[in-house]
Amino acid sequence: RNRLLVPEVEEDALCAAIFNDFVGRRKGIVKALTTDSNKLYEACRPDLENQTLYAFPEGTWAVDFPPEEVPPEAPEPALGINFPRDGMPRLEWLCLIAVHSDAWLISLAFFKGVRLSKEERQDLFNRMNTLPTCYEVVVGAARSGGEGGQGADDGAGGSEDEWKAGEGDPCPSCGKLYLPDEFWIECDQCDVWYCGACAKMTPAKAERISKW
Repeated sequence: RNRLLVPEVEEDALCAAIFNDFVGRRKGIVKALTTDSNKLYEACRPDLENQTLYAFPEGTWAVDFPPEEVPPEAPEPALGINFPRDGMPRLEWLCLIAVHSDAWLISLAFFKGVRLSKEERQDLFNRMNTLPTCYEVVVGAARSGGEGGQGADDGAGGSEDEWKAGEGDPCPSCGKLYLPDEFWIECDQCDVWYCGACAKMTPAKAERISKW
C-alpha cells in the first residue's frame, strides 16, 4: 500500500490520525534539512533524473524517484530537488526544499482530509499551524549555527540525559541545537522537543505538571 496514504480509521478519529501523520512526516523533513543535511546533499545527485524528498509517518526520510503513474495516487513532493544542488548556496538550496516540503505536507494532509467537515478542516489547520514550518526551522537552525548537519544523525525522542551537545533535532521554534546545560521538554502531543526558553518551562514547573 502506498505509504503516502493514511490508514483507515473511524470518522471521528480521522482528524487526529491525519495530524499525527503530518507531525511524523514533518519530523522527517526537518531532520533531512538540519541534522541530516549532509546526507541529503550526498543523496541528491544532479547527474540523475528527477529526485524527490519523501518523509514518512515514523519520522524518517528518503530521496527517491517519483512514481510513474499519472496522475499520482496522492500529492507528491517537488520534483528535481537534485538539479539546483550545485548551482546555489547550500542554505538557499535547503530553504527551497523546505518551502516546497511545507506545501507538500499541507496539501497531503488536506488530500487525506477530503471527508472532513468545514469545522474539522479548520481544526486540522489550527493543529498544524501550532508547529513552525520546515522553512522557519531551517532558517532558525542556520542562525544558531546548526545548518549543515552539525548535529547527530539520531532525531529527538531519546533520553535527554544521553544527548550530547548538538544532538537531536533543533528546537522547532528557534532552531537552537541541544546543549547539555540547557533544559528541554518534549511535547506529549507531537513528540517534538523544545528548548525551555521557547516552551516557557523550567525543571521546577515541569515537575508540577503531568502533560505538556
